Amino acid sequence: MATTALSSHNDGDAAAASGSGPGRMLRVFFLPTFARGHLIPQTDLACLMAAARPGELEATMVVSPANAALIAPAVARAAAAGHAVRVLRCPFPDVGLGDGVECLATAPARDAWRVYRAMELVRPSHESLLREHRPDAIVSDVPFWWTTDVAAELGVPRITFHPVGVFPQLAMNNLFKVRPDIIRMSSDAGAVVSVPGLPGKEITIPVSELPSFLVQDDHLSKTWEQIKACQLAGFGVIVNTFVDLEQPYCEEFSRVDARRAYFVGPLAQPSCSTVHRGGDCDADCLSWLSTKPRRSVVYVCFGSWAHFPATQSRELALGLEASKQPFLWVVRSDDSDSCQWAPEGWEQRVAGRGMVVRGWAPQVAVLAHPSVGAFLTHCGWNSVLEAASAGVPVLTWPLVFEQFINERLVTGVAAFGARVWDGGTRGERAGEAETTVPAEAVARAVAWFMEGGPRREGMEARARELAERARAAVGEDGSSWRDVHRLIDDVVQARASGLLQKEA
Repeated sequence: MATTALSSHNDGDAAAASGSGPGRMLRVFFLPTFARGHLIPQTDLACLMAAARPGELEATMVVSPANAALIAPAVARAAAAGHAVRVLRCPFPDVGLGDGVECLATAPARDAWRVYRAMELVRPSHESLLREHRPDAIVSDVPFWWTTDVAAELGVPRITFHPVGVFPQLAMNNLFKVRPDIIRMSSDAGAVVSVPGLPGKEITIPVSELPSFLVQDDHLSKTWEQIKACQLAGFGVIVNTFVDLEQPYCEEFSRVDARRAYFVGPLAQPSCSTVHRGGDCDADCLSWLSTKPRRSVVYVCFGSWAHFPATQSRELALGLEASKQPFLWVVRSDDSDSCQWAPEGWEQRVAGRGMVVRGWAPQVAVLAHPSVGAFLTHCGWNSVLEAASAGVPVLTWPLVFEQFINERLVTGVAAFGARVWDGGTRGERAGEAETTVPAEAVARAVAWFMEGGPRREGMEARARELAERARAAVGEDGSSWRDVHRLIDDVVQARASGLLQKEA
């Protein structure tokens, strides 16, 4: 296996230091999957842990070359602050993608399967690297379930990193237990399932809105039980959430889904919300926002790997135009280059009132801007958490996987958002869903949301309350602050006492 391990530079790119003995730094390796929504928060966690124990803990991000470039600014900031955050580059598997295409955000929709294939093929390289460097602990993403076995071989903790909240995790776990019933129901149009075993209020969801692995056989349905078994066999689980957002689900998760649970979010902190967090982007949108009145702009973003068909993009464009509200809309660079993504003359008609960002946007900084009054989102977990942490109410438009479940947390449990559209059948599987949301529905939802009223005011007040609780959680002696320090203490104790051998 070939790896690139460079000597230390100002940007923090270096090989992990070796050494032994109780007085040496605690060396923690982080292995994120090839998706920005996983890579960025895991890098934030590495920087946070190194900052929590300067001179005591060294965090090493194990990433491919192109993904190393995405996190380079964060690593450089950590190094400049005197924190030991390093990068160890591991080659991206040859899966037929172009040079520099090494994550879902940069892969065309038709080639997303190649990125998932790379997550499987990287296993031998990662295993060899871990055996070579023998870190004191391994923090690895959910798809890298096999690192539990490598960690056991090395006698070190493997801690699962979940960039998704505990509410959707518990829901999917419990729904998987009744998967045969769901499959039988899937032929019935309009079938609805109640999520079994959840604390609190009843949660129902149409079968059409469930993740595909619960409804039909695929790679995830075949490996789900193995992933969960390795998670439970491992040292613990880290989740990017804060307790006050997901009570009582955090208590239930700690009871059933992990030996040890650490709720450490929100990991996207103001200190790391520079315009270059997660890659280069157009910072002009922040200047544009500063020209708009307070709480007047709708921020529209569907994540780093959602692909809208041109028909839906045009309906969304027309809806935003008809809403008469200021908006900042982020579109994938490859989508914006496609033919007829917006109606002819549309950009000229909305000039001044609307702005389009092509590619990557500084989302944490955007949501923190005082001019942003609402977030129209796909309900990816990072977006849900960042909206709550910024105190911005949301309009929900889920697209795939657990996003429809996240929507239930936003609209029905935490209660700081509302759906864009209640018409038609929604879902991620072709043939089951009416996927085009009409312009009229978009315009109506955005105008209603921004024009205010008692319901909107209640959601805004709830969002502000969640933001205060998020700040308290990450502040000194807050719940997330304590869990970060408890995590480090537990790993130090495991190294010192041979705890892993006792648990094996």
